[in-house]
Amino acid sequence: MEGLPDEALVQVASYFQALSEPTRLQILNLLRQQERSVGELAQLCGYSSANVSRHLALLAQHGLVAREARGNSAIYRIADPSVYALCDLVCGSIARQLDAAAQKRAAFVNPPGG
Repeated sequence: MEGLPDEALVQVASYFQALSEPTRLQILNLLRQQERSVGELAQLCGYSSANVSRHLALLAQHGLVAREARGNSAIYRIADPSVYALCDLVCGSIARQLDAAAQKRAAFVNPPGG
């Protein structure tokens, strides 16, 4: 991000903001498996189609998903698979932090020589 103008930083922040909502991450995770209709996503997420549609519109606005009309249905797929590399990187970092915290807690439960 070094040297990016403020306008670009605003766009980067907006991209991360799109990824900051658990429902949108759940949708992206479901689309990782296969393309799906709004109705399928709503059923799998346990939300209304209107709610899922709003999340999909925001994800599409940021270029993360693409929409294709098929008959009476709108089918969504991942438009930018690099989002998964980013998510995997973040998940790995969080897992390492949780492991380190668990090791620190374990030291109090099972102190050396105790």
